[in-house]
Order: sequence, then C-alpha cells, then structure tokens
Amino acid sequence: MSIYTSIIKSIIIGGKIMSEVMLAVLGFAAIIMVITLLLRNVTIPSIAFIGVGLLTSVVLVVTRTFSINEMGEFVKEGVADVHGTAALFIFSVLFFGIMNDVGMFDRIINALVKKVGDNVIGVTLMTCLIAMIGHLDGGGASTFLITIPAMLPIYKKLKMRPTTLLLICVTAMGVMNLLPWGGPTMRAATVLGIEANALWMKLIPMQIAGIVIAIGTALFWGYVEKKRGAGINSTLEIEDYSELEETSKEESEELARPKLFVFNVILTLCVIVSLIALSDLPAYFIFMVGCAIALLVNYSGSKLQNKRIKAHASSALMMASTILAAGVFLGVLESSGIMNNMATAIAGLMPAAMGRFLPIIIGVLSVPLSMMFCTDAYFFGLLPVLITVGNAFGVNPVHTAIAMVVCRNCATFISPVVPATYLGIGLAGVDIKAHIKRCFGWMWNVSVACLIVGIFTGVIKF
Repeated sequence: MSIYTSIIKSIIIGGKIMSEVMLAVLGFAAIIMVITLLLRNVTIPSIAFIGVGLLTSVVLVVTRTFSINEMGEFVKEGVADVHGTAALFIFSVLFFGIMNDVGMFDRIINALVKKVGDNVIGVTLMTCLIAMIGHLDGGGASTFLITIPAMLPIYKKLKMRPTTLLLICVTAMGVMNLLPWGGPTMRAATVLGIEANALWMKLIPMQIAGIVIAIGTALFWGYVEKKRGAGINSTLEIEDYSELEETSKEESEELARPKLFVFNVILTLCVIVSLIALSDLPAYFIFMVGCAIALLVNYSGSKLQNKRIKAHASSALMMASTILAAGVFLGVLESSGIMNNMATAIAGLMPAAMGRFLPIIIGVLSVPLSMMFCTDAYFFGLLPVLITVGNAFGVNPVHTAIAMVVCRNCATFISPVVPATYLGIGLAGVDIKAHIKRCFGWMWNVSVACLIVGIFTGVIKF
C-alpha cells in the first residue's frame, strides 16, 4: 500500500495520520522549501517563513495531528523565543544609525585608514580579532553588533565586499563559540550530564586549530580582496552595497555633531560594555536607553528626532519582520515535535556497519545539518538519539558530542534557521543567498579541518 493510499484511508476514518516518520518528512520538506525559496530569490525571507509555516500548520490541522488552538500556541511560543532578538535589531539599527549620522564612525574610520593605509589584509585581520574578542561573552547578536557597524564603513571606503566581512566574522565566532559558557557547549554538556568546563577542556586542541584557521581565513581573504583591487584609492564598483542607503554630503554635514564626538564615543562604549557586563538586562533594553540618550543629546526637538528614526526605520523593520516570521516557522517545527522526529529519522538511517564511525560521520555532516536544525533541536533532539545509537556500537558519547559541537559551530551563523544570522546580514546589508553562497563551502572545509585535527590529536577516537 502506498503512503498516499495510507494517508487517504486515515483521513476517511478520521484518525491522526501524521506518524513520527511522516512528521519528519513534513519537516524536511518544509525546510527544503524555505531554503529553495531563499536561494532562488523567489521571495523575501519573511514571506518564505510565513508561507511555508502556514502551509505546514494547515497540513497538521487538516490531518488532525494538532488542533488550531494548539497551532496557535506553537506560533506564540516561536514568536516569544525571538521577539527579544527582533526588538534588539530594531533599536540596535537605530542606535548605530544615529552614531553614523552624527559622524562618529567617520572620525574613527579616517583614523584607522590613516594607520593602516591601504593595508587591506590589516583590515581583515582586525575584523577577525574584533569578532573574537567580541564573542568572548558567547553572544552571537552582540558580536555582530560590535563588529559589523565598526568595520563595515571601512570596508566600504576600501571597496571591500561585505560578504567578506561576514565570512571572517562568522568564522571567528564559530570557533570562539566553543567556550564553556557558549550555548552549544553548555547544551551538549547538559545532554552528557557533565560540567561544561570538563567538555571544553577535552576539545581545546580543536578550538586552538579553529582559531588558527580563523586568523588564516582573515589573511587569505584579505589577500583575495587586495588582488581584486581593493584599497584606499580603489575604483572598484561593489554591487553588494547597492541597497545600502547613502546620505548626501550636504545632509551628512548638517547631521554631523563633531563637538559631541567624545560624548558619542563614550556612550557607544558604555552600551557595548553594558551588553557584556549587565547580562541580566535584556540587550534590547540597553539599546533602547542608548537610543533615547543619543537622540536627546544630538538632536533636540521631536521633529528632528522623528526624522532620524524614520530614516532608519526601513532596514530595521525589514529584518525585524524576518526574525519574527522565522520565529513563527521555528515555533511550528519545534513545538510540534517535528524537529525531534527529523533527528530520529536521520539517526535511523545510520548503517549498522558504520556505527563505530558515528563521530566522524556526524562531524562531516554537521554543516549541512546545521542548515536544517536550530541549536536546541540539534543538541537536545539529535544528540541524545545519536548517543543511543552510538552506545550500541561502543562509541564514547563524549566523542560524538565533541564532533557535533565543534563541527556544527562552524556553520551556526550561516544557518537560515538561526535568528542571529538575519541580524548579521541585516547589519551588513547582504541578502541570505549571497551570505550562504560565500560562506557555506568555506565553513564546511573549516569544519572538516577541525575534525581532522581532533582525530589526529586523539580528541575524537573511533
């Protein structure tokens, strides 16, 4: 009996037809559909997430797997998980937009450009170091907010591609995210039932290799940009910047506040330090306060303040809507159990003869899998299942966990199911297709390189 006959028969008898396997199939189909829509530029990300999320919800309701009320709760849970990120994006874009309006970045950029001249490689190396330092708190959103607004104007001035900025940034973040207070390491340690610090100590050789590779990435792509002709006097036309709004010279001079430069630098530093030091406060609240102070001090009067907010509202709302739509989609897939069933289905495809090579297999496949699974589903859904599978073949659960943590981390911030990805591309003015196209192959190679180091150093055994 075909699967379609079974579906029709189940509908006729009025029962629930969505078995665990079919839920997994539905999940794979939904994610493949979203990725296809994004990569083919069929529509903007928010519409892709809403449309596919709605279609998935209709299937679940029509098949009586879940009620409309339950689907409503799933949507609410999904939005609740990302609303903070959406608010963060809105107010961070406003804040850094205001700092750009007042001319703070221009002063800093001019000073840096004088120091490095047309040293494009120095700029890429600086990008890597800033991203590494910024990611010491383990927060992807805060690292993007620290690195991209500071470096993007320099990239524009030197005619360097923003996709290169993102590639260097996400490579550095991927290897620094292995710290014991980072989300992936803590999640894996929780599943294993050990201390996060104990797990981190085991994977340090792989992290060191990743840091070296991240620095090498910055040097290599700096060389590539230099060979393309990037530099202080470059005449290159960078199409990637075409969607970024530019203000006229006259307007820039009118908005600039050179006498308040020191104040604005101190305010920006206070905001950045607060993101790290005041972790108990929501990051979006810190930017709300920063925006309020920046507007009150730099632009007096409601008319001028309103004008500056409207000037940056377009990009802020576009990405915020994408993040909220992604929350709807992920809420449907996670809360309905679809992602966990996807994890079980993948584990079930493991050939018995390959059981003892499980850490290597999952390590090699981690980057493609990261495009389908959000962090929680990956570690709390897929990892426990794979540990159970590995136990049957005498595989050390720690080795499986390390392979998943290190290799998956490399691609965390290029995944279309990770909300922070949209924060990064929104700040850089890059669309998701260009970001994935530039980063996917490179990050997969970085992931495999870290895995090989883990095997040769004995961190991962089989």
